[in-house]
Amino acid sequence: MASDSEKYWFNLKTGEVEKGFESPSVDRAGPFDTAEEAAKAPEVIRERSKAWADDEARDDQWGSAPGEPGADD
Repeated sequence: MASDSEKYWFNLKTGEVEKGFESPSVDRAGPFDTAEEAAKAPEVIRERSKAWADDEARDDQWGSAPGEPGADD
């Protein structure tokens, strides 16, 4: 198993794939096992963010009766 310093990262500032710790951690997403996976990081981040937002919206509506604010009609 490769250490994180040998894996691939997506640089959020430059949009480039990097191997190892080339840039500050605040600018990196990862780690990924391959450069191809790292290149897809923006798409993965968008999908996960949407899923989290959907989960939060469902949680906010839990227990609301239909027609009440926050409930699906």
